[in-house]
Order: sequence, then C-alpha cells, then structure tokens
Amino acid sequence: MNLHFTVKYKSGGKTVESSETETELYSIETAAQRSRLTVTLIPKKTFELVEFYADFEYRFGSSDRFFAGGYQSWTKTREYTCDDIQRGVIKLANVSKITSHIARITSDEGFVEYSEKPGEFHSHCYTYIRSGEKLKLWGSLDESAGFTYFKVRMNENYFSIHRECERKIVSEPWKALDIVYFEGGYDEVFDKYFAMLPTPETKTGTMSGYTSWYNYFQKIDESIILRDLDGLDRASDEVSIFQIDDGYETFVGDWLDPCDKFPHGMKYIADKIHAKGYKAGIWLAPFSCQRVSKTAKEHPDWLIKDEKGRPQLGCVGWGGAYTLDIYNPQAREYIKRVFDTVLNGWGYDMVKLDFLYSECITPRNGKSRGEIMHDAMKLLRECVGDKLILGCGVPLGSAFGFVDACRISCDVDLVYNGKFFNHIQVCNEILSAQSAINNSVFRRHLNGRVFMNDPDVFFLRNNNLKFTQEQKLLLARINNLCGNVLFVSDNAGDYDEKQLELLKKFFKKTDEKITAAEYVGDDVIAMELESSGERKRFEFNIKEGKVLKDC
Repeated sequence: MNLHFTVKYKSGGKTVESSETETELYSIETAAQRSRLTVTLIPKKTFELVEFYADFEYRFGSSDRFFAGGYQSWTKTREYTCDDIQRGVIKLANVSKITSHIARITSDEGFVEYSEKPGEFHSHCYTYIRSGEKLKLWGSLDESAGFTYFKVRMNENYFSIHRECERKIVSEPWKALDIVYFEGGYDEVFDKYFAMLPTPETKTGTMSGYTSWYNYFQKIDESIILRDLDGLDRASDEVSIFQIDDGYETFVGDWLDPCDKFPHGMKYIADKIHAKGYKAGIWLAPFSCQRVSKTAKEHPDWLIKDEKGRPQLGCVGWGGAYTLDIYNPQAREYIKRVFDTVLNGWGYDMVKLDFLYSECITPRNGKSRGEIMHDAMKLLRECVGDKLILGCGVPLGSAFGFVDACRISCDVDLVYNGKFFNHIQVCNEILSAQSAINNSVFRRHLNGRVFMNDPDVFFLRNNNLKFTQEQKLLLARINNLCGNVLFVSDNAGDYDEKQLELLKKFFKKTDEKITAAEYVGDDVIAMELESSGERKRFEFNIKEGKVLKDC
C-alpha cells in the first residue's frame, strides 16, 4: 500500500495544501507493525490544521461491495456496489442558511462531501470491501484525535483515509491515523478488529423490556407509567428493564425541576420498577436545553455559541434546543449534578443518553469535532460510573468503549410506509421502519462485540399504529436477530394471549444466526440463516415489509 499524504493548514489567513512528508512546519512519521499502521504529525511550531488524509490506488473488482458506515446512530448504513449512489441532504434544503443548517444538523455534511456520483462513498470509523464471502477490513483504533473516515471512488480505483481535523491547533505530536487492516471471513475480521478495542463487560448481555416513547411520546404521566408497568406482569419472567422516556421533565434541560405530571417524583417511580424486579431506566438529553427552558434562559453563558455569539441550535426537537458547552466549568458541574441526582438520588440503573452529536457540531477551542466528542463521552462515563449507558444519536466510533448499549438505527416511526418526507429522503437520519431495519441488518456485527445493539422498538399492539401484522412480525424478527436490546412501547396489559406469546418469544434471543446478508434488488434483502447446523434463506421486501422467502 503506497500511501500519499495531504496536509491542509492555515497560514497567513489562507489555506495551504502540502503533499510533503517534511516541511519547515511539520514532519510526518509512520510506523507499521503487523496489521497496524500509525501516522504521527510532528509540528515544528504551532499551527492550525484544516484537513489530513492519506490516499492510495486500490483495484476494485466488478462484484465488490463497499460498506458505508453512517456517521452516527441514526445515519443510513449499508453496502454499495459501483453503480449505486450515496445521497446526502436533499438539495431543497439549500434555499437558506437556516434550512441548510436544520437539514444538516444531525449529519456529517459539515465536514464530509457527498458527491452523489455512482461508486463514490464514505464510511466512518471502519469499513470493508466484500467480494463474495471474503472481506478486507480497515478500522480506526483511536477516535480521540478526530473522526476517522474512509472515502472511495470505486470506478477510479481510488481509496483514501481521512482524519477530521478542522480548527485543530497542533502544538505537539498529533496522532493523525491509527489504522488496522484484516482479511478473512465476516466474523473473522470483526472479531479481530473489535478485540483490539476497549469495551464494557456488559457488551454481551441482553436487555428486554419497555420504553414509553413510541406510544405516548411526551404525553406521559405517573398513572400511565404505573399502568404500563403493571401491564408487563404476565411476561415478567422475560422482562429485565423498564425505561421512562422523554416527557417526565418540565422542559428539556430542566431535569431536576418537579413536574406536576409525576407528583410523587421520579424516585417513587424507580422504586416501583425495582419492586417488580426490573432495572429502572430513564431518558436524558444531557447536553440539550430547550430554548424555553429555565436553564437556557438563566445561564446563557453555559451554551455553545455560533460565530456571531448567538446560542447554537443543537437539534430541532421541542421547538429547538441549544447545547451545553462541556468546556464551561459551571455547565460541566450542572451535568454532573443531574447525573448524581438521577443515579444516586433517584436510584436509576440505566440512562438512555440522546442527541449526543449536538456537542460536536462545530469544532472549537482548538479541538476537532471528534476530539470534542471523545471528551464528551469520557465525561458521561465519569458521571455514570459503573451504571449502564444506552447511547443514542451518537457518532458510533466515539461511543466504542464508553457505552454498554447503543442505538444503531434511526427511530422506527408509527407508520411502516413512512410519511411524505421519507419518500423524498430529506437526509440520511430521517426516521422510518425501513431505515431502522436496514441499519440493524448492516450493523449486526457490532452486537456483542462493542456493545449491545439497540435496533429500536418493535410493536405488537393494534392501536395507535399503521403496521400490518406481517410488518410487525418482520420488525420484531430483525430486532431479535440483530440486537440485544429488545424493547416495546405497548401497554402489554391490553394484549390478547397470542400477542402475549409473541412478546415472550421476541424477548428471548433466537438461536438463529445471520451468516450473510445483502441487497439482491432495490428493495429486497436476502439473508442466509443458520440454526443448529441447518441453513435456510430468508428474503424480504424492506419497502413493503413483506417476507418473500423463509425456507
């Protein structure tokens, strides 16, 4: 592999590009050891980086498939052929700066270009090229210095490895790349890669139970939660956790203020959950502050600011939310106090932490986006200690080693066929059951290796839902095959006996294993499954939610 390096940096207010390994400003050192390559940039004086990458020629075969791993939990992830196109945010979003920012707020388009040309793709943290059953895998071992991503132009035999480093101030040796390379079968290469990464011991566990979001959204109260808690009694042997989602707080960001909807407080709910023998889980967006929240109004100095000094919009939910700056000492102490109260005062065992990407939308303080995200994840783990973290809306490479479980798909939505924005692909993080199923299939290798995969919920209920029975069963089966976090949002107290038996079935991990999976048409995924030494083929139309073959 004959690498060529490119360094872009700021000098005199302009961006300078260099392909030299040594200049008056820096030198580049490489070290190769077996399957590992490290590249270090050594500055001779302090300067600001813009971009760093290494490229080389790679001969793609006509049948090769490139794995494009999405930026964060919700981002579309799949294999592509040289004729496919990886699309970015819809062009209609560019009508104004505001709409452009809102459309891209959850994505990587602030630092990665989508050419939208056939055969041109990128993948975050790791990737592979598959030819039949043979894989060639490249993976980053260290995301603390910036996000690593891989770009290819399959029709031009081009491959590059990038370290996101915009606004990074370099004053000491900086690890530009730390990459491993393996060849072999699917499980073989992932076993080798992920064995080299530090991961929590709970990564091989399972969690089955309930989360409140996909039936009531924010319209929860004490009576609804306690009713649905009792509703699980008939399936209690298969339940391990009960999680309260968004809606218990007064406003996002004001986590500790008493809420009229929960008159006895949140410790009371945790105690009720524990009395059933379950772990108690609760949702937080620890970096987010609703624009109308008391926290945002009373502590504007705690918020990340844009280039004009205004609070930066971190997500569009709840009428818009700003983001707490983890480098502000008071904001940092507030975050710690929230976790101390929730985990030690209220007694919750797991926190589902959402919208985490918002912390690193903009590089700042001489740090790259990936460096900021690493600092944020380190802070969260310090706050949570040895209790459980379920990450969500988080750049996946930054989550490795910090979370026990992680969402690996977008939200499923209550309409299988999707709303109008699903059909025009506004962005790669848009919610839909089809996208969730797709991601669960193509991120299945993470499950039990780096964390417990959370493929989002499945449904068995008949109300407040637009799914056919076949679509419900397909989603439940895929979740069970690809994930170890198996949640519903239904009130199981309303189930008939058939629904109850299905719940128990899908809360137990199947002994079936996916040995291969790929698109065999625009909307058809084919899998090879193995169970007790027997193999069978499972095909389904992901767009329609229909099983085509199961034999």
